[in-house]
Amino acid sequence: MRGRIILLGPPGAGKGTQAKWLVEKTGLLHLSTGDLLRDEVARGTELGRNAKAFMDRGDLVPDNVIVEMIQGRIADAKGFILDGFPRTVAQAEALARITSVDAVVYISLDREQVINRLTSRRVCRSCGRITNTLSDDSARGGTCRDCGGELYQRDDDRREVIENRFDVYADSTAPLISHYNEAGILHEVDGTRAPEAVLAEILAVVEAE
Repeated sequence: MRGRIILLGPPGAGKGTQAKWLVEKTGLLHLSTGDLLRDEVARGTELGRNAKAFMDRGDLVPDNVIVEMIQGRIADAKGFILDGFPRTVAQAEALARITSVDAVVYISLDREQVINRLTSRRVCRSCGRITNTLSDDSARGGTCRDCGGELYQRDDDRREVIENRFDVYADSTAPLISHYNEAGILHEVDGTRAPEAVLAEILAVVEAE
């Protein structure tokens, strides 16, 4: 099994969902920089305060902050799934100085699909459930179907922020596709397909000898 995996793709491509399913199937450590940074912001740490201004605008958090955070997390890990890192070629080069990578899975999705997915996302204030207005009728009414709590749209899911996030991705992260393709470890998966079909293809990559 390939135990050191990177998931690449634009915001909204489903990297977080796929990573969590992969953890259930493989037992690898899942590291999502988005989740880690939001945790830092919620706890009001110095790193969180520094990162929040960048996150609220949809800009990338500086490389040195992310690299330091990731290095500490993978130090004792036997295997990992990186979700949201690296975001730039510079970060990829920094990662290569810390550890090798077995495979990079690129989940492809175009700009309009990204915007539609993320602007429809809603979060329950009571139980934290994440849903969307595209497939959940109760979400369109602003109510969580699990607990009846109020649903809200995160600041970083507003259209103008999503548009900026995609543009930042296209400028800074998309070059990673060429970088890892040249390294011979890139595997592209169509992110428009059903999540289960995407998972099956990713598993085929991860479980290959």
